[in-house]
Amino acid sequence: MADSKNFIENIIDQDLKEGFLPSDLKLRFPPEPNGHLHIGHAKAIAINFGLGEKYNAPVNLRFDDTNPANEEAEYVNSIMEDVRWLKYKWEKVTYSSDHFNKLYGWAEALITQGKAYVDSQTSEEMAQQKGTTTEPGTNSPYRDRPIEDSLRLFREMKSGKHKEGAHVLRAKINMEDPNMLLRDPVMYRTIHQPHHRTGDKWCVYPMYDWAHGQSDYCEQVSHSLCSLEFKPHRKLYDWFVDSLRDQKETSLPLFPKQREFARLNLTYTIMSKRKLSELVKHNNVSGWDDPRMPTLSGLRRRGYPPEAIRAFVEKVGVAKRENLIDASLLEFCARDSLNKSANRKMVVVNPLKLTISNYPADKVEQIKSENNPEDENAGSREIPFSRHLYIEKEDFLEEAGRKFFRLTIGKEVRLKSAYIIKAEKAIKNSKGETTEVLCVYDKKSKSGSGTEESQRKVKGTLHWVSQSHGIPVEIRDYDRLFLTPVPGEESGDFLKDINPNSLNKRNGIAEPSLTNVKPGNAFQFQRKGYYAVDNDTSLGKVIFNKTVGLRDTWKA
Repeated sequence: MADSKNFIENIIDQDLKEGFLPSDLKLRFPPEPNGHLHIGHAKAIAINFGLGEKYNAPVNLRFDDTNPANEEAEYVNSIMEDVRWLKYKWEKVTYSSDHFNKLYGWAEALITQGKAYVDSQTSEEMAQQKGTTTEPGTNSPYRDRPIEDSLRLFREMKSGKHKEGAHVLRAKINMEDPNMLLRDPVMYRTIHQPHHRTGDKWCVYPMYDWAHGQSDYCEQVSHSLCSLEFKPHRKLYDWFVDSLRDQKETSLPLFPKQREFARLNLTYTIMSKRKLSELVKHNNVSGWDDPRMPTLSGLRRRGYPPEAIRAFVEKVGVAKRENLIDASLLEFCARDSLNKSANRKMVVVNPLKLTISNYPADKVEQIKSENNPEDENAGSREIPFSRHLYIEKEDFLEEAGRKFFRLTIGKEVRLKSAYIIKAEKAIKNSKGETTEVLCVYDKKSKSGSGTEESQRKVKGTLHWVSQSHGIPVEIRDYDRLFLTPVPGEESGDFLKDINPNSLNKRNGIAEPSLTNVKPGNAFQFQRKGYYAVDNDTSLGKVIFNKTVGLRDTWKA
């Protein structure tokens, strides 16, 4: 049975049937370098680059760098790193600024044709005369300004003779159009700030709607794919492209078409760059790559594999209507990916001393344990085992009911990959708190030894770490950053919905094989969850971020 196709693939297939050549297909991912990419951008990345892979079509990574006030080379580098991390390859890196000369020349051509004019109203006056969704706009008093005057003023704007806000270049379309975007939209404005690529060369910068379609044309993009909020822009996109057909070069015959898909909305998450910036500004998080952030750099630092992000986007699918995706699906994809790839390790977070009374005091043996039972090529490791161990405090109760399958007085459990033990006595402090458990072990019960005793079944299995061999680690447990599925929906202020307990730092004791780990390394802490080595890790201080638990704890 053939795979079902999404509506964008159906559009491309129909275009191919109607005369498009496979060599005509070309796509692009066009982020603005004014911030870090987030999980919502991952969908746009996956759609464009995924279609490129499916149809063997080139995909450009194009930076929409038309606003020097907000854009920085730092963000360009961050975006490139994010796309590489998701394991996508671009054909070329391009910039809207690559086309500034052509865009400016075409703008002058529109002025000459009477299709654009320089407006000298204030922004407040233009907003007032633009009308509303129920009332038509009114013409600017400068709409019929002589072509020669508009051309002169536009050239003066380019040369830096006018202050910001003094003039703008507007397309002359229709001030009564029901689509307010076509009511003489602004094409250029004056900005006296250096550009991260062109420096001080330009004083006028194109608006997105003008630059976007023309850049698509310059790069011969066949299908300009964008999120659903740009659907009202499509008519303007087409107007700009069509208005310059006579100016286009015969060597660039293809005219792009814009199509829209539903953007990604995720529960307990915000996708607005402005709001994410506020979290950083108000120190609600440590930075753009804080593991609680939905940025790709934050997800990477938290330990999400790129394969999990790609699988998540694939499961969400490509739709025409907006919907809200449960964050549990993203966590499921991370869990599913890490279960296959992450080696198992033993880490005790809340340690309780355990002494095996009948184990030789000076003996240390190496216990062999599988690295990953889901990966037959992962091999095994050796873990030091001794008389004095640590177990989790929660794994012992002096007296317990029949449903408690961990360690209690007179009851047997197995130490993971090692021996069966039986607790005999609890040592307590002056407050009556258990500080140590004395037990005995069955020396013939060692896992994998092949003895009859080693085959004996017990209901509980505990992880452990040798006291004299374990290494101290810091563990950062993360919860969701917001308490409500749609932050700000009820409170009116998303900052009021921040989870005050979204980060919990604890100290733990880890098996010694975790001594020389590197940032980004991912592991499953047995019976705990999946953890990744944090960027703050340094020599002698290993820090782990919790990526996701072993199971979904958020389901009702």
